Amino acid sequence: MNTFLVAFATLFATVGVADIAFIFAALTKDNSPAQRRTFATRGVLIALAILLFFAVLGNAILDVFGITIPALRTAGGVLLLLIAIDMVFARHSGGTGTTDEEEREARQSQDISVFPLAMPLMAGPGAISAVILLTTGATTDLEFWLVLAAIVVILALCWLTLLIAIPIQRLLGLTGLSVVSRVVGILLAALAVQFVFDGIKASGLLGG
Repeated sequence: MNTFLVAFATLFATVGVADIAFIFAALTKDNSPAQRRTFATRGVLIALAILLFFAVLGNAILDVFGITIPALRTAGGVLLLLIAIDMVFARHSGGTGTTDEEEREARQSQDISVFPLAMPLMAGPGAISAVILLTTGATTDLEFWLVLAAIVVILALCWLTLLIAIPIQRLLGLTGLSVVSRVVGILLAALAVQFVFDGIKASGLLGG
């Protein structure tokens, strides 16, 4: 259960469930409910395929590039920490969302399910790094499957959030979203630092 909760919290922050609702609502304000449902379903399925790909082949990818698990945990922790800092200070970056240039391009596109919805909003650099970090850190088959379950649950939550994106936007407003983002950011920062500590300890740089 602890493995699932850590994976859930990490992915909730890196996928940016709350942020996606606002961006999706802005990009689809002129679309019909049926079109928004189609975009949401297709985007979630594509993001799920991307994240499961890196979850299953994470170790193989690391082997190809000669990356050790301690190095990944340290680098992943640093990346997650940078994302957490952006969340706490309400700064917008490309780690969990779209850049200004990407958003402008998305507004000109008729189908946003692949770009920017699936990638980089749901399966962005932060989420992919987190998935590889979590799956390679799993020590048993049960822990591995719990991480996969967390991925499915998070994306199912994303799908539900996208379907009610416009009502959520009206309900939370900018203030509500800011509060949620900051709270999650603080928790993610602590988790990121723990990843860095674990990576450095496992590397043996400090003598064991």
